[in-house]
Amino acid sequence: MKVFLAICAICCFAAIFKLPIEYYTFLRTIVSLGALLLIYIWTKQKHFLWVIIFILVLILFNPLFPIYLHRKSIWIPLDVITGLLFLLIAFYPKKQPAKKEEKAAEFLPIQKAYARDRIVSAKREI
Repeated sequence: MKVFLAICAICCFAAIFKLPIEYYTFLRTIVSLGALLLIYIWTKQKHFLWVIIFILVLILFNPLFPIYLHRKSIWIPLDVITGLLFLLIAFYPKKQPAKKEEKAAEFLPIQKAYARDRIVSAKREI
């Protein structure tokens, strides 16, 4: 997953340069697939803010009904922002779920030792 998202980011950063039109068709396809994958995953996890952001990315980079922003100066910031989003998602550290042993340890009652218990056991030893 991280590798695919990193490839999407690299492709977005490469789109800054002047390349043939076929590359931009490839870019639209790969970024759309990455956005669809993230939308699918986050819909299940109920991260709706990220879902909305990547729906906008999907609409912008849609290869079936492409949006043409005929000026390269408009596409460059969009490519950079999209690449940064993919890198952020790929390499942002995720919270690891706590292990069952750690969760069980949180709910075990703590046995308190009172001073009177130590005095009683000290008298028995004499």
